Amino acid sequence: MTHTPPEEDEADGPRIPEAADRPPLSPVPVEPREPVTKRRILADLTPLRTSVDYRRLWIGNTISWMGQAMTALAVSLQVYDITHSSFSVGLVGLFSLVPLVVFGLYGGAIADTVDRRKLGLYSSLGSCGLSVALAAGAFAGFHHVWFLYSVVASQAVCGALNSPARSSMIPRLLPPEQLPAANALSSITTTSGTMLGPMLGGLIVGLWGYQAAYTVDAVAFSASLYAMWRLPAMRPEGSAGSATGGRRKRASVMDGLRFLATRPNLRMTFFTDMCAMVLAHPRALFPAVAVVWFAGDAKTAGLLVAAPAVGALLGAVFSGWLGRVRRHGLAILCAVAGWGTAIAVFGLTRNLWLGLFFLALAGCADTVSMVFRSTMLQAAVPDEMRGRLQGVFIVVVAGGPRLGDFIAGSVGDLSSPGVAVVGGGVACVVAVGLLALRWRGFARYDSRVPGA
Repeated sequence: MTHTPPEEDEADGPRIPEAADRPPLSPVPVEPREPVTKRRILADLTPLRTSVDYRRLWIGNTISWMGQAMTALAVSLQVYDITHSSFSVGLVGLFSLVPLVVFGLYGGAIADTVDRRKLGLYSSLGSCGLSVALAAGAFAGFHHVWFLYSVVASQAVCGALNSPARSSMIPRLLPPEQLPAANALSSITTTSGTMLGPMLGGLIVGLWGYQAAYTVDAVAFSASLYAMWRLPAMRPEGSAGSATGGRRKRASVMDGLRFLATRPNLRMTFFTDMCAMVLAHPRALFPAVAVVWFAGDAKTAGLLVAAPAVGALLGAVFSGWLGRVRRHGLAILCAVAGWGTAIAVFGLTRNLWLGLFFLALAGCADTVSMVFRSTMLQAAVPDEMRGRLQGVFIVVVAGGPRLGDFIAGSVGDLSSPGVAVVGGGVACVVAVGLLALRWRGFARYDSRVPGA
């Protein structure tokens, strides 16, 4: 056999064989690895970076929520200035609760029928107009309680129409894996607004009067209106939002309730929240607790009210780890049981700072529960039903704490604040345990298979 020497280049010498000429190397087996999830401590801001529409919506909602909290305090102060009656101030909450509960369900049905962007835009415009009416009344010296009650009730109607539409938009703007982060960011909006809004409202009313607070609220709504206006059309997908014979099919509240009856995991999100808010919600006892347990005054009661909100805000700020949790049902059970345990331990302590710590711990647990409950409702519900299920969510969230105030106050008067607080916390933990035993599949819920 004739040996052929390698080709030579006159300048460079022998040619080095190229990769195609070399014998293949033995392949080294590489085991597939799952994508590495970045470990976070602080809140995950990915939804704000990846979706311009969601970022505008979140910023607009945060600003408008702050303004609404300012107005809520200003209305309460103005009612008291007119009537000098705490009962009349209490009626402000009643005039907002009833429309919120009634129109919450109806608003969810509307959100499953019409373009959700338009519903959110028009309802935000209505809320803005009502704030303008409050400001105009204050500037004109039109100080009548019936006028304030009417505006508050109308604002509740607009809010009941706006909230299901806005919440139903989020899964259309973000991928499923970003929903926990988005709900944690929503918790930052609500808790920071609840904490800072009344402070700013009291400061503005004290310096410039009611008209200034109402005017600031009306201007703040412009951020929400702009965010809604820039959104794309958001017609519901599926049967309720599709055209049939040239006409759009009407979404029924009863259809939403029947759908909920067939989904035990979704029902459990409401049941567990009611365990916490109805059985272990000691807010109505804080004035008595401040005096009897801690020998304090109104300032002490204010600290007790603020402590759960501070814990909730901290839970949202340090929520980066929530995105790595897949067993959302189990996380909800643990969080609600944690709420009940923290409330019960608070009822046993007589040290103010230790009590504030456990109330803050309960608020943090409530944030964890809220994030996963909201995520399940957004991910495991088909788009054509999201509005109605969000309407049910509003009714539970609005009605549960108020029913809890009634129960805690009644038990506290019949026995003692200690029995009401400790007993409520223990009852919450026991009720959640019984629910977990009755619907065992809830603890096995996996966010990677949201329909299961």
